Amino acid sequence: MRDQDVKTIAMIGAGDMGHGIAACCLIGGYRVILRDIEQKFVDKGMAGIKLSFDKFKQKGKMTPEAYDDAMVRLTPMIDLQTAVKEADFIIEAVPEKLELKRSVFADLDRFAPKHAILASNTSNMSITDIAAATTRPDKVIGYHFFNPAILMKLVEVIKGRQTSDEAIQIGYDIAKKIKKVPVIVKKDSPGFIYNRVNEPTLVLLSKILEAGHPAPEEFDAAFKPVMAMAPFELLDYVGIDVAAHGLEYFSQVLSMDYKPSDALMSYLKSGNLGKKTGRGFYDWSKGRPVIDLTKGTKEFDINQLIALQVNEATKLLEEGVADDPKEIDLAMANGGGSPFGPFALAQGIGYPALVLKLEEIYKKFPLDIFKATKTLKEGNIKL
Repeated sequence: MRDQDVKTIAMIGAGDMGHGIAACCLIGGYRVILRDIEQKFVDKGMAGIKLSFDKFKQKGKMTPEAYDDAMVRLTPMIDLQTAVKEADFIIEAVPEKLELKRSVFADLDRFAPKHAILASNTSNMSITDIAAATTRPDKVIGYHFFNPAILMKLVEVIKGRQTSDEAIQIGYDIAKKIKKVPVIVKKDSPGFIYNRVNEPTLVLLSKILEAGHPAPEEFDAAFKPVMAMAPFELLDYVGIDVAAHGLEYFSQVLSMDYKPSDALMSYLKSGNLGKKTGRGFYDWSKGRPVIDLTKGTKEFDINQLIALQVNEATKLLEEGVADDPKEIDLAMANGGGSPFGPFALAQGIGYPALVLKLEEIYKKFPLDIFKATKTLKEGNIKL
């Protein structure tokens, strides 16, 4: 099978990610089946797609004809077997629980046509583990979109241990067709590229909370002038629960250094999870918090955060998760708000300077994940 043979895409899960991905596939010209377990979830997803397209139409980014054509190709569904029986490509976006995903994939394997490719939108979990629930591990890929999917460009196309090159290529080509920027993750590894590179920064924030200084606003005030969202502010925006669960997962599969601190977990236990609950490190009840820039700490600087990213990115090269620094930069630039990836930034700063910055962090928090890699110390990375 080739990408041009894919006519129908089934979207399993109609939540924020699911309906966003479905909307992207509609824009790409595909027939889309949107399925969830209850009618109210399907209805909410349909409303989300309509809202996105209404905004596009109002801004002149979508003609009335294209709008009508897209909505005609969209079919809501509750019954899973019916939803996937004619699908060529199936994308799963159910909650991040491994056993749930494995159960869904076992059902997809049973009901979907034999040629269909099964793709998971998981942000961290092993594609190999998910694929093991099927009789077609060669046709199971990771397909990680970023929120909001309708706007964010990056799609990580992840190869499980038994995934065929054909399945990866089809996923890559479809992502191109729906106007995304696909990056192939060549080895199944926790967090893939984007989340893996950012995870050490989360560990740093967790340890800063544990140390009790600087305060989140003092830390953020130092970075706000050079970032659209400062680190603790972004953590609030994404959800403290999401960050804590991600750290717990990494601590189980990569290193205990990732274990979230008790100070971070106290927010989880209190129910103050950030923007979604109205309060986290900041008060969101009246909208986006105002950070007092006069409170900026002198304990940390932007090059330390860049050093953490570059160091983790070199681990991906060493482990074979990616083999080209340009691909890592492409992923990082398109998954977030930065115009540059970590290696491009490193070229300007210099690798010896970044090694020194890591040593500064390690002196404060002596964790192995903060140690400079052999690749970083050698500094022979060419873009």
